[in-house]
Amino acid sequence: MSAVPEVRADARPKRSVSELRSRFRQGKTALLDHFRESRATSPSATRLLRALTKHVDQTLLDLWEHALMPPGAALLAVGGYGRGELFPHSDVDVLVLLPPDLAHANDALKSSIEGFITACWDIGLEIGSSVRTIDECIEEAERDVTVQTALLESRYLCGSRRVFNAFRRANMQAMDAKAFLRAKTLEMSQRHQKFEDTPYSLEPNCKESPGGLRDLQLVIWVARAAGIGKNWNELAAKGLITAFEVKQLQRNEGLLKLIRARLHTVAGRREDRLVFDLQTAVAESFGYQATKGQRASEVLMRRYYWAAKAVAQLNQILMLNIEERINGLQDAPMRPITTKFLERGGMLEVASDDLYERDPHAILETFLTYQTSLGPKGLSARTLRALYNARELMNGEWRHDPVNRATFMKMLQASEGQTHAFRLMNQTSVLGRYLWVFRRIVGQMQHDLFHVYTVDQHILMVLRNVRRFFIPEHAHEYPFCSQLAAQWDKPYILYIAALFHDVAKGRGGDHSDLGAREVRRFCRDHDIERDDAALIEFLVKGHLTMSRIAQKEDLSDPDVIESFAKLVGTEPRLTALYLLTVADIRGTSPKVWNAWKGKLLEDLYRLTLRALGGARPNMDAEIEARKQEARHTLNLYSLLPGTEAALWKTLEISYFARHDAGDIAWHARSLYRFVETQVPVVRARLSSLGEGLQVVVYSPDRPDLFARICGYFDGAGFNILDAKVHTTKAGYALDTFQIISPTLEHHYRDVISLVETQLAQALSATGPLPEPSRGRISRRVKSFPITPRVTLRPDERAQRWLLGVSTSDRSGLLYAIARVLARHHINLQLAKITTLGERVEDTFLIDGSALQQNKAQLEIESELLDAITP
Repeated sequence: MSAVPEVRADARPKRSVSELRSRFRQGKTALLDHFRESRATSPSATRLLRALTKHVDQTLLDLWEHALMPPGAALLAVGGYGRGELFPHSDVDVLVLLPPDLAHANDALKSSIEGFITACWDIGLEIGSSVRTIDECIEEAERDVTVQTALLESRYLCGSRRVFNAFRRANMQAMDAKAFLRAKTLEMSQRHQKFEDTPYSLEPNCKESPGGLRDLQLVIWVARAAGIGKNWNELAAKGLITAFEVKQLQRNEGLLKLIRARLHTVAGRREDRLVFDLQTAVAESFGYQATKGQRASEVLMRRYYWAAKAVAQLNQILMLNIEERINGLQDAPMRPITTKFLERGGMLEVASDDLYERDPHAILETFLTYQTSLGPKGLSARTLRALYNARELMNGEWRHDPVNRATFMKMLQASEGQTHAFRLMNQTSVLGRYLWVFRRIVGQMQHDLFHVYTVDQHILMVLRNVRRFFIPEHAHEYPFCSQLAAQWDKPYILYIAALFHDVAKGRGGDHSDLGAREVRRFCRDHDIERDDAALIEFLVKGHLTMSRIAQKEDLSDPDVIESFAKLVGTEPRLTALYLLTVADIRGTSPKVWNAWKGKLLEDLYRLTLRALGGARPNMDAEIEARKQEARHTLNLYSLLPGTEAALWKTLEISYFARHDAGDIAWHARSLYRFVETQVPVVRARLSSLGEGLQVVVYSPDRPDLFARICGYFDGAGFNILDAKVHTTKAGYALDTFQIISPTLEHHYRDVISLVETQLAQALSATGPLPEPSRGRISRRVKSFPITPRVTLRPDERAQRWLLGVSTSDRSGLLYAIARVLARHHINLQLAKITTLGERVEDTFLIDGSALQQNKAQLEIESELLDAITP
């Protein structure tokens, strides 16, 4: 944008501050109203940004005159305002530049400057201001690269042009392009890490996230510092980018600017994050509408992710090109790898710019070479550009080419490198162009409240997790998985299952069935052996089964284990499904996995493995073995033989079936002196899983006992992962809980003492149960609500009932459920508490006379729905 001409103080009559305030606010409101009304018809945000900049320019000129600033001073626009890109609610950054003779401001000058800045705020300009001489600017820029960057984009507004020109000369003379490049590259790396190092965050920052506007601004800053160019056309004239890339840059930059501008207007404040609360409103401001299969916000976010992905690719190409130009690396020596590829400076380089046009097979060979060659740590700018410009070559004929299919299988079957190679293929858009089915889920959001990645990023995370099972250096993370993987001779089977397990999400229908159909076609097209193909299809179709059974069903029930064993059929299928399930859960969100889920899955694996060996669970023998092991443990604590007898004779077989020997021994050791106690006894210890606490409660039973326990844990800030509830023959409750809390890590001894004391006191209380709190729900739950559901059905023997609850998570939820059960005198025998991010899927095994009456059943279900509805 051209600079506003210098204005003399006597050029026109002065306006009062109140008049300026009224004119500024009316003008800005008119501009924003026009922008809102334009909706999707506006071709870009550029017109709005320039109009806002011009409007602020004029207002500052008037205020500068009003403040009677000395003629030797100058007013400069810096930062984004200096670029002439003022977004609706961005800060207006200005620099009051003083000549050397005004370095020590007198009272009159101080008063003028303070009056100018105060007037800016009075009329509604949110300015970021600094007052410096030229020397102070240069000194500050040398200390702080952020200041240096802001000054690089300075634009003259008014005052002394001579001082401004002197400043600009001094600033460019002081610029060290190499140091600036290094500092901005490190700054970009830190920024990317802060924003999850991916363009695909579900709530991305359209300015700061990888692939955001800041990545484009960075390229221009570095190029400008090196004197290469100030805009895309100038970079093209210098040979750094092609005409096609200029069009791509302008198109994607325009979309990101438009999204940011509409985000500001919708939020009514400076907001650069596409948070869930605002996504739908921003989408509707574009004119997008929800359809039967897709939300309006999903349309918007898909467009955003595609733009961000393109920006991330182009940023990488340009930054590598500029780095080579600044550091003189164009002539660095190259090491031949094959006739098609070279290595230069640790990067994989194509032997010629037209390699892919001459030989489209080389596209996939790029990634196989990168995967299997020592040395290259990435792709050079030349290679990235060649791939970017070869996208039209990756068509149906290319996808069906037998040579390319063989290359793709070589990548899957290679001894290492799958994680990095497939991530790089996705970053360069090659993976989606080869696997067309994968392209459909690139940038696709997931609204299930526990995935924190888009579908494509989740799939690649699961692939990474599977791959790590086969890497000895990662054996300490999941020793049992690594042990099983070491015996697996065809890892590529699991890699393919990982790539396809969620590939059919978002189509409607069961994505497991649709994915199985897709992977069957893939296996046929890639000549995968029939048995291997059948196993891969089984894994994709049943990838949710093992998790569901482990977290929702009673693993002490022999029928549950036998049914699952029939489903998997063989040990290899069981092992493969177990490995994929662990990798899948780990790939949803860092918050979803915990040691308790790991134990449930491992227990299910071991029990099923035994059943597959032909040994139907012999519960009597198993219980006797557990008792013997528990007695041995008690002996280690120097307890007399028979100490456990008084307690054990009051316990049903179901107790021993649901607890392992370690828990049985701990209970006996903790409770043998209190078998006939009339007051609640509470004992706690660090969980044997190494995460959270185990708490056992022994008390005369009463209908509201479980509810009071849940109420205490909720009020004390604990999350319940699991509950095993038993009633002894003598009428005592013996309930065991797995709980976690953020405060446990460093203060577990104090927490254990507190739980044992406070919970016992809470259980001694009488009187009605307090009302449950309607705990706050998160922004994400508000944006993507789950319809609460309650299911109640008898088990296979029609002796007990399975209660299923599905809703969004919040504090006090379990207590609210327990309170309803207590009111209807429902006995709880087992509780499986499954928290998936911000969604809960809880299963309870219950009985009670009220469940035998249809009317009472309906009443219970209705009250539960009221209790779990946010």
